[in-house]
Amino acid sequence: MASSVKITGISKAYTKDVPVLKPLDLEVKKGELFFLLGPSGCGKSTLLRIIAGLVQPDAGKIFFDEEDVTDFPPEKRRAAMVFQNYALWPHMTVFDNVAFGPRTTGLASALVKQRVNEALELVKMSQYAARKPTSLSGGQQQRIALARAIAVDPAVLLLDEPLSNLDAKLRDEMRLEIKRVCKERSLTAIYVTHDRREALGMGDRIALLEGGVIRQLDTPVNLYKKPSSCFAASFLGNVNFIKGRLAGKEKDLWKLDTTVGTLYTDQPVPKKTEDPGKEYTILLRPEHLMVAGTKPTPNVFHAEYESGTFLGERCEMTFRSSSGTAVEVSEDSSEIREKGKVYPVSVLPSNVVILED
Repeated sequence: MASSVKITGISKAYTKDVPVLKPLDLEVKKGELFFLLGPSGCGKSTLLRIIAGLVQPDAGKIFFDEEDVTDFPPEKRRAAMVFQNYALWPHMTVFDNVAFGPRTTGLASALVKQRVNEALELVKMSQYAARKPTSLSGGQQQRIALARAIAVDPAVLLLDEPLSNLDAKLRDEMRLEIKRVCKERSLTAIYVTHDRREALGMGDRIALLEGGVIRQLDTPVNLYKKPSSCFAASFLGNVNFIKGRLAGKEKDLWKLDTTVGTLYTDQPVPKKTEDPGKEYTILLRPEHLMVAGTKPTPNVFHAEYESGTFLGERCEMTFRSSSGTAVEVSEDSSEIREKGKVYPVSVLPSNVVILED
């Protein structure tokens, strides 16, 4: 039976006065596929190991449902871990690898067999039960590692960068498979990654960490479209940061005087500050900009085409406004632009985002 997870005041430092995790609070809902996302060294793997019981926190509490498991050893928590290096026993068959966990709980052999067969069927690996892990591909081994974790019927499934050793095509396939398995079983899963595509494409919610602190926590769509900081915006995708000042409000739109010209936004001003003249950093995603766009919008500025790269399905281009501000544009068009020519560039008010920092 899946459990919710509640973390209160968890902190950790491996070296005195150098915290890996600063006191943080977090709640993961029952049945949620929850991501801990962030750069290397931000504390996400340490937090996962604390939840698993593999690392003791310096302070704070961990609850599975309403039960305090902070001082429980790993085997008493009903939390199963999937590692990036698979951690399968090469001398055992696939069946015995998956059966290892249920057998240690003292289940009858018939129930162990049932659990293993169900888990292998769920990850579509039933036909490989008699094989040794070394005869399988990386993707197949990762499926077996996932089946082994599922077979113990965990309250919480923990995944530590499980796809980092796979090539790009296999990663794409396994993302879909892990999400499918978690949803079919209604598993509470906490997934650590530094790959924004994994988090955005799979997660129900994402906690973005930096320096041992949760910088923002939201759904993938809200995190991407409404980041609260320059760090969140740039970590989750390609960006244009421009400077702009508030110049009042016209109807339902905020007017901004920016380094590329006048822009309007229907997005809220951070912290409800409505101070005219206050300077902000403004986010324009490259894929939200349109060269000679046809959609009606009050936001049009002119910029000179400098260079571009054709990438098959998309073309990435650099333009420069009359003030000298470089702007990156990404569009699904193979149209060749003329170097040195000035083009109109537009953006919808809903895609002009004012950042808090």
